[in-house]
Amino acid sequence: MAFLKEKARLFLGNILWYYIFFSILFKSIILVGFIANDNHARISLEKAYQAIPSLLIYCCFIIILLSFSYLLQGKFRVWYLVLANLVFSFLLMSDLWYFRGFGTFISLHLLKQTANLDNLSGSIFSMARSIDTVFIFDAVILLIFTIFNKVPHKRMERNIILFLLLVIVSTGYISYIHYKVDIVENGSNQILFRICWTPNETIANLSPVGYHIYDTYKYLEERQPLVLKPEENEEIKAWYDQKIETLPDNEYKALFSGKNLLVLQVESLENFVINRKIAGQEITPNLNKLLKNSLYFSNFHEQVNEGTSSDADFLVNTSLYPLQRGSTFFRYPDNTYNSLPKLLHTLGYSSLAIYPVKGAFWNWTEAMKSIGFEKTMDISNFNMEEVIGLGISDGSYLNQIQPLAAKQPQPFHMHIVTLTSHGPFDIPEKYRELNLDKKLDQTKLGGYFQSIRYTDRQIGEFISGLSRDGLLDNTVVVIYGDHCGVHKYYQDELYSIQPTEDWWLEENSRIPLIIYQNKLNGEEFKTNGGPIDILPTISYLLGVDENTYIHTAMGRNLLKTAKDFAVITEKRKYVGPDVNNDVKENDMKGLDISDKIIRSNYFKNYKEDR
Repeated sequence: MAFLKEKARLFLGNILWYYIFFSILFKSIILVGFIANDNHARISLEKAYQAIPSLLIYCCFIIILLSFSYLLQGKFRVWYLVLANLVFSFLLMSDLWYFRGFGTFISLHLLKQTANLDNLSGSIFSMARSIDTVFIFDAVILLIFTIFNKVPHKRMERNIILFLLLVIVSTGYISYIHYKVDIVENGSNQILFRICWTPNETIANLSPVGYHIYDTYKYLEERQPLVLKPEENEEIKAWYDQKIETLPDNEYKALFSGKNLLVLQVESLENFVINRKIAGQEITPNLNKLLKNSLYFSNFHEQVNEGTSSDADFLVNTSLYPLQRGSTFFRYPDNTYNSLPKLLHTLGYSSLAIYPVKGAFWNWTEAMKSIGFEKTMDISNFNMEEVIGLGISDGSYLNQIQPLAAKQPQPFHMHIVTLTSHGPFDIPEKYRELNLDKKLDQTKLGGYFQSIRYTDRQIGEFISGLSRDGLLDNTVVVIYGDHCGVHKYYQDELYSIQPTEDWWLEENSRIPLIIYQNKLNGEEFKTNGGPIDILPTISYLLGVDENTYIHTAMGRNLLKTAKDFAVITEKRKYVGPDVNNDVKENDMKGLDISDKIIRSNYFKNYKEDR
């Protein structure tokens, strides 16, 4: 009888521990169920079951987390357990929101990006769904109960032996599995500790709790500067050598030699709206008109990663892929690159980069100066006469830039980033020009159509203003989307819109690239490419010597290439016709090569020795 009483006492003393263990385990499975589902807005326990190779791994990591409670006693243990449940519940919900938006999970690298919170809070919360309360409901109730009621804790005594036993056994099992699958099998069947390019698989294999423990380890490791080994330097040189294509020059070489370059990076502009109508109305009438005098690349794909829009700035101006983890601009703002503004500077170009937000947003101002722009402008240089969404309206913004362009010393290179068509696409009623069905107009897709139509009008008026100022005859205007919009963030909502149309359902990561010059005859190119290819393509058109960038630009000249592919950075996905696996793997290897280049500041001491 005494034995049974003692067992009962131990059970009651640990019932809170048992509850929170199963609560976190359940929520971990639920998170995998969300991310395993195609639209990430519904829970698929069947797919979660298929994605999770071992629940025992999940249990071990949760046990390690909760085992520290046995170093505490009484009410301190109660609060440790209650707060652990609360913190991880919010963390798992935040993971889901972040995954819906960025295709990865919360990382300690985000601590460096707090300057973005003022601008992105609306977009972040637009990732939320009512079903997400499953993560925090019980944790909040338990917290309230603990505050206003006395949870029995007098029998909760410190137990160092149990703590050590739980940690040793759990760590031992995890280490055994790591040795077996990551080292012996070399990841052929399962990858346990591998965060970089498959976060959804890593979190399913390692568990959400294990993922964040490993993320902490990787964060501390990556804070140390990367010093390349001699063989890694040779690897980088060899990769650049093999990518060179020996092809004859064509009529596009130096076609725009000496002309001004005006680059317009349009927020969330996707290719599927180009030359499309909704309810009989053109969505982008002005861009469609520009195509008559443009080199139009219709199979152009987004390549941003966790830095989103800032990654697009980086890709276009350096022809390097962004970092695997964290924002490139935040982690390495002072790096040296052989960039587009530097290349054009050798031809006598002035350079100016403009972004309509605070300069600290994505660490943009500091990073763009480091890339090589002589001057930068942020929102402090503009009159905030009209605000839409995240900041100044595209109309007011471009209207204020137009006279600036006329005053620039020529030839000039201007890099301009727009903002109004940013999610969640809540364009004011007075600017909703498209006459849409009310139900469609109230959806994110309807809001996206209206937002892009608004920005398209402002671009049209901006181009007309440049024409009135006599700039267009001597200026090349490059227009592209920084990344996808409605398909990137709200794909799950598209399936529920009725009646639906097939052309807006396909998720293909395509953004347009339009190179406009008013004396051109329009031409469409269907070669697969991405923003990483803009630097070599534009440099070729402007007459920059290829030898000055052929061993630093990772992209291809899309006007002189026999290759037809793009690499989707965020998904580590190869897009293009079927090719030899060795060729594909080598092209994909560029992602890892670029990571080493950035982390080691490779070009700081780079000397052309070929």
